[in-house]
Amino acid sequence: LTENLKESNVLLLKLLSNIILNLLFDMIFNPGFNIEPTTNPMGFVYGADVFGPQVENRLLKDIRKSLSDPDCEGPEVVYAIAMDVGKKIHAEILKERHLLYGVVTYAAGKLGKEPIRSQGHIHWVSKFSHWSTPEVYEIWSGEAIIYMQEFAEDNPGRCFAVYAHPGDVVIVPPYWAHATISANPDKPLTFGAWCDRDYGFEYDGVRKHKGIAWFPVFNEKNEIEWQANPLYDKSELICKSPAGYSELGIVKGEAIYTTFEKKPDTFLYVPRPELKKEVWENYEP
Repeated sequence: LTENLKESNVLLLKLLSNIILNLLFDMIFNPGFNIEPTTNPMGFVYGADVFGPQVENRLLKDIRKSLSDPDCEGPEVVYAIAMDVGKKIHAEILKERHLLYGVVTYAAGKLGKEPIRSQGHIHWVSKFSHWSTPEVYEIWSGEAIIYMQEFAEDNPGRCFAVYAHPGDVVIVPPYWAHATISANPDKPLTFGAWCDRDYGFEYDGVRKHKGIAWFPVFNEKNEIEWQANPLYDKSELICKSPAGYSELGIVKGEAIYTTFEKKPDTFLYVPRPELKKEVWENYEP
């Protein structure tokens, strides 16, 4: 009888955990300003007090060369992106600080056996700071994995897969190759990010190796598994939850846009990464 009760309690706890996780995954995090993602068509609706550009679509044909199966099937529009959004009252402040807020929404579905994802890149060296710049991600809805590796050379260095849910923040350091992955094929993924206004991407190293050092693929249970890319030297993949990032100004439970609104200088290290030079040494996300 005691053993049966223990088994029942374990099953009940698992059931409750799944219910809580599903509620979290269905939640849309409040990003701190009036903007709504849309799915048909993919993009964003800006509030009356919000500025933003017309969205750009990234098509499957644009990223095929970085997939483990370049001939796979998947949604024609993989994701929609709008760079430089925010409250109209902050437009000049953002320009003065060389900051830019970007938003992205991914389609639901798969790319063959792979999840919807970006192809992977390194931020180019900014003319403003003469550094490759970091990026501060914030998940709004869906399930995300922010994958990153130290180098896009034959030896990729340390490799991390950071699993994130709505409200979580993940920070990619300067010079690292990275890709954003949707971990749930049944739900769109939407996120925002602080970027350098002089943003740009380098793809050469990733494309030379036909992708990142570890390919995420779905198993029969729609769970992510990782396959090593044989075009890189042998490496280890560390799967983890996001760090706290208190040394980088992150306030737990507070939208990164709200943090900026309260203290506009908080994210100056994004366009000027030398301000946090000591943090980037031996960095772990």
